[in-house]
Amino acid sequence: IKISDPAADLAVITALISSIQDIPVARDMCFAGEVGLSGEVRAVSRIEQRVQEADRLGFDSIIIPQANLKAIKNKDFQIHIVPVAKVEELMEVIFG
Repeated sequence: IKISDPAADLAVITALISSIQDIPVARDMCFAGEVGLSGEVRAVSRIEQRVQEADRLGFDSIIIPQANLKAIKNKDFQIHIVPVAKVEELMEVIFG
């Protein structure tokens, strides 16, 4: 697989953790974020457009970098926005 958009990092990490833990990820969850080597979740470009598209596609929630939260000006989305700063937080949100 070749992925050119760093915003897919969060989805790939989630898929790997899900596979290792043998715990499925909810189908109505979406991800957008870059992950650094130390587990930090970095901001990505065009976050509001990404959230808008996930909302339009009918996802119930989207996990985004904490650093991107202030960049979202439109607060009228139906989708639940969950900000995370580290992969550990991601694991807690998804797998409890």
